[in-house]
Amino acid sequence: MTTAVRVLGFDYGTRQIGIASGQSLTGSADPVTVIRARDGIPDWDEIGRLISEWRPDALVVGLPLNMDGSPSDMSARAEKFARRLEGRFHLPVHRVDERLSTFEAKQTLKDQGRTPTSYRTDPVDGIAAALLLQTWLGSLPKETQ
Repeated sequence: MTTAVRVLGFDYGTRQIGIASGQSLTGSADPVTVIRARDGIPDWDEIGRLISEWRPDALVVGLPLNMDGSPSDMSARAEKFARRLEGRFHLPVHRVDERLSTFEAKQTLKDQGRTPTSYRTDPVDGIAAALLLQTWLGSLPKETQ
């Protein structure tokens, strides 16, 4: 018998951070919320509340790598965020390549008839977090799913 793994995924940004929840049984993920960040520093209390509410087994942070796969300045900041999550909440934190997840999230909204001006109110970063989380869930060995 396999045990489903519950995870929260983070699409890190310097102004806002998209958060999604997912689980390994179905390999699915859904946007949860977007929290504000100030120069990359999130509201750690809000993240703590979300972790208490969702009770994940692990966390996943997207690393925005360059198109050639090399680290970017932003991926270094996302890596620092991942280390802080690990240190504060004592949960395993996994990293996943999130290249083009925001682009794909915007395309999803466009396909739904949303306009770029609505992206301020639509959860682009939450959708991006769900997409990167689905990528990570899809990479798990079949025994975990």
